[in-house]
This record gives sequence, structure tokens and C-alpha cells, in this order.
Amino acid sequence: MSISDPNSIKNILSTEEKSNIALQFITALKTRDWDLMRSIITEDCTWTLPGTSVISGEAIGADAVIKRAQRLRDFGVMVQLNHILIGLYGVTLSLHNTAVRGDLQLDQYVAIVCELEDHKISKLATHLHNVDGINVFFVEGII
Repeated sequence: MSISDPNSIKNILSTEEKSNIALQFITALKTRDWDLMRSIITEDCTWTLPGTSVISGEAIGADAVIKRAQRLRDFGVMVQLNHILIGLYGVTLSLHNTAVRGDLQLDQYVAIVCELEDHKISKLATHLHNVDGINVFFVEGII
């Protein structure tokens, strides 16, 4: 097995560029700036999220990805960015998401792995520490 020189691989974004895209995604989510979000995702972007809740599954396409982000906010989810983790081809967001609705409380540690393509997010994959927690919190007919 050989390890190539990272500087010789074409189309790799700089650490600063990757961080900037990650920060724009979080900013768009927190401020509900859906135009900003659309500007940093590809038209065929996908977002997977585990579980059986109303926000779980695969969102396919920019409209579906933005709809998922809107639903998260509609449920009152507060997003705290803990860390931006930089990979060779992408970035991972380490988050702590919280929300309260009636007697239900969401307290979820989240990692969103973002694959980047042409300076935009092409795929998002959410990993959760408590899948059952989102299945209980995000249910149909609540909002």
C-alpha cells in the first residue's frame, strides 16, 4: 500500500475552505438562511439520518435537504457546534443538539459527515449517540 502526497491530489480544498463551508452550513441552520444553505449544497445533495422518526431516512436533492433542516428548526432544535473535524475530502461537524417540547427533552450528540465536491456539500450523513431519543422526540403531527 502506498500513501500519496496530499499535495499531489487534485481538487482537495484547503483546511480553511473546508472550515468555511462547515461554518456556513451551521450558520444557515441556526439563522434559517435557506438561500445560504442552498448556495453551499449541490442540487443532488443527499442527507441520511438513522432511525424511524419523521426526520429519519434519506433526503435526496437540495429541496429535500433544506426541508429536513427546516423541520429540525420547526421542532425547536438548538444546535451547538462543538468541533469541526477536517478530513482529506470532507469535513465532520461535532454537534450537541437540544430541544424541549412538553415533557419531551432532546439531548443528542451528533456527528454530521459532509462530503465535499466542487466547493459544495454533496452528501451529509448524520450519526447519533441515541437513535431511540430522536424516534421519540420527532413524531408526526406534533408541529
